[in-house]
Amino acid sequence: MMETVTDSRLFVLMGSGETSPTMIDVHRQVVRRLDDGEHPSGLLLETPYAFQENAASISAKAQQYFADSVGLAVDVAPADAEAAATGIRTADWVFSGPGSPTYALSRWLEGPVQRALRERLRAGSGITVLASAAAVTVGAKALPVYEIYKVGATPYWMPGLGLTEELGLDAVVIPHYDNTEGGTHDTRYCYLGERRLRMLEADLPDGGGVLGVDEHTAVVIDLDRETVEVQGRGGFTVRRAGQSSVLPSGSEVTLTTLRAMLAGAPTGSAPIAPPEPTDRPAPSARTLVEITREAESRFDAAQAERDAAAMVESILDLETAIREWSADTEEDEGTDLARDVLRGLVIRLGEAATEGLRDPDDVVRPLVDPLLSLRERLRKDGSYETADCLRDIVTGAGIEVHDTGTGTEWSTAARD
Repeated sequence: MMETVTDSRLFVLMGSGETSPTMIDVHRQVVRRLDDGEHPSGLLLETPYAFQENAASISAKAQQYFADSVGLAVDVAPADAEAAATGIRTADWVFSGPGSPTYALSRWLEGPVQRALRERLRAGSGITVLASAAAVTVGAKALPVYEIYKVGATPYWMPGLGLTEELGLDAVVIPHYDNTEGGTHDTRYCYLGERRLRMLEADLPDGGGVLGVDEHTAVVIDLDRETVEVQGRGGFTVRRAGQSSVLPSGSEVTLTTLRAMLAGAPTGSAPIAPPEPTDRPAPSARTLVEITREAESRFDAAQAERDAAAMVESILDLETAIREWSADTEEDEGTDLARDVLRGLVIRLGEAATEGLRDPDDVVRPLVDPLLSLRERLRKDGSYETADCLRDIVTGAGIEVHDTGTGTEWSTAARD
């Protein structure tokens, strides 16, 4: 495991989930290695998503995430490239994440930001964390993800920042390496799939290869010790000419070994065994999609058993998870799915409350009190649409709801 050291120089690549609950422990371990007293300086490069209308909101969410979950105060880098480069050279911790690799490269390539990042890895200090879209930019070549996957362009490489050259690696970096969003079609390798990745591999120079970082996974490269450690849920893949070697989470190798793997040379190291399988990931490592499916399954089982309390508990747990994931700046981490499922479970709970009503004290109160408590939580969190839906369900079941200055009260309505 990563040890706590001082004055660390780290380069961290993340495949996805960089501002989600799954990566909090990794961020905390990395930040603990800073040697700058109690208040290290953090810098956020928002360039990959700076073109978006909600860029300020994304930055604010990221700042809140690092402040609340990691204990790190983060400033947003100035839009001016020279000023941003100055910040990159002086900050203890530099981070960039989601957005468009193409847009980021149009602002960084052959300019002060590229030079500052390369100098930071070559002879600087501190920690540099590049994730998702920003991770795509670090190789000698970069993948124009949206142009290929969304627009339909013939697969091609564009020039990258060449940060891997500072590590002695002739490689391109592909995050979201184990993506499975496509379901019936192949979206591995950052939405490329095997067919298109093979097309692109043919355009790599002799000796070049691919470094693939799985989702919710970090590759921590210690520039002083020259070690490479894999953290998180997935693995780190070294692929050359269609042949892959995978370093699972918990693996640690030297940069020399990684260079040899990328070149296809014997490493002299024994194969690394994958970690022992488990029935399910630890709670802190589960994705929002996994949490959502589990809550839905628990609700189904509770409904079959006519266990109202368990049905309510599954809804409350899902609502809590949605709030915990609200700081995530990725747009593909299952938030819409979770909200849709939450709304559906609330509707189903309301429908169950209307079935077989007998005595209000025996049947209505165990259902109505938790429902209205959930409604109050939703309103406090700003989820007014779902909260209104919940009220409609309760009133439709013959319950009168009264919002007063001291809280919400209810009573059974007269029924025809």
